[in-house]
Amino acid sequence: MKHITEFDVNNKKVIVRCDLNVTIKDGKILNDDKIFASLITINYLIKNNAKVIIMSHLGKVRVEEDKKDKSLKVVYERLRELLPDNILLYFSQNTKGKELESLISEMKPGNVLLIENTRFEDMLDKKESNNNDELAKYWASLGDLFINDAFGNSHRKHASNCAITKYIDNGIGFLMEKELNNLEILLNPIVPFTVIMGGAKTKDKINIMPNILDKCNYLLLGGGIANTFLSINNEVGRSLVSKESIEEVKEILNQYSNKIIMPVDAVVENQYNIMNKDINEITSEDCIYDIGPKTIELFERYINISKTIFINGTVGKYEDNRFELGTRNILNICSQSNANVILGGGDALASSDHFRINKFYFKSTGGGATLEYIGTGKLACLDEQNSIRLKQ
Repeated sequence: MKHITEFDVNNKKVIVRCDLNVTIKDGKILNDDKIFASLITINYLIKNNAKVIIMSHLGKVRVEEDKKDKSLKVVYERLRELLPDNILLYFSQNTKGKELESLISEMKPGNVLLIENTRFEDMLDKKESNNNDELAKYWASLGDLFINDAFGNSHRKHASNCAITKYIDNGIGFLMEKELNNLEILLNPIVPFTVIMGGAKTKDKINIMPNILDKCNYLLLGGGIANTFLSINNEVGRSLVSKESIEEVKEILNQYSNKIIMPVDAVVENQYNIMNKDINEITSEDCIYDIGPKTIELFERYINISKTIFINGTVGKYEDNRFELGTRNILNICSQSNANVILGGGDALASSDHFRINKFYFKSTGGGATLEYIGTGKLACLDEQNSIRLKQ
């Protein structure tokens, strides 16, 4: 793969695929690390007189109603604050068509255009997420060069990061380069290697889990993923569980039970109170929202013997201060350990910022991408991008 510095970008229309899939709540960005991380490539192109066309997805868009909360307009407003005052920044509300094309034709060197959420093209037949050639060819026609800087989405083959490379000269940006360089440590980690996995997005993580377990020594589980594993042999009440993954979870437990460390107690809420309970005391009325003090102590023992740690997701609903202790304590313990600790993904980064705990080896913009990279040593869209280049 060629690097951005190998191209002459002067007066060229450069399409940059960024990962601006930030965590947003009530219309406000909770963590803008991904935006900051993208600035080095954007500013390089501005400085070198390119016409910068930025593309990104934001969340999942299935129905018309999703568009209200998944617009990149809030990211545009943040970018406007972060870019130099003299830089003209435009926003296209459309992902294709005459308005978009007109905006691009009017751009001058040093101008920047952010295009609306690429997943708006998923509304009818998921053209973006299904790596549609026709859509990719159209987007490629808007520029002279394509730069893939969206590490956080590099494990997925989408029209805007994968198929597009068939139709336009392409390379990678500074963020992608930085991520790949810093994550090398996870491909051949110093052992013991521990992965701490949590959060509410369970299915994709469970799918990659066997590959992760082949590489790590211990897997500490929290959040919805832990609930799903616990539900096999325990009552978890009204807690978040990925029911569609139950059979796969059973197989994983049968094969890797010696590596999987699950919560032994939890902070639960029911119609009467919020309390701490041992896992075997949870009833059908309870809902698990955090790991308990015994689990924090258990996890600490594994963290303290680890040499390499990857944190993906959070172990509880940390944004609610009633359920923040688990995530806050785990981040603190990891930050004070002697291990090389890497955080990955929007929720992990947002929780780190929330508690102002930032003493880590590296904070990766990719959660699922990093898990895929650990498990397989590959990233789907980069492998495709490279193979296309070899054929040319």
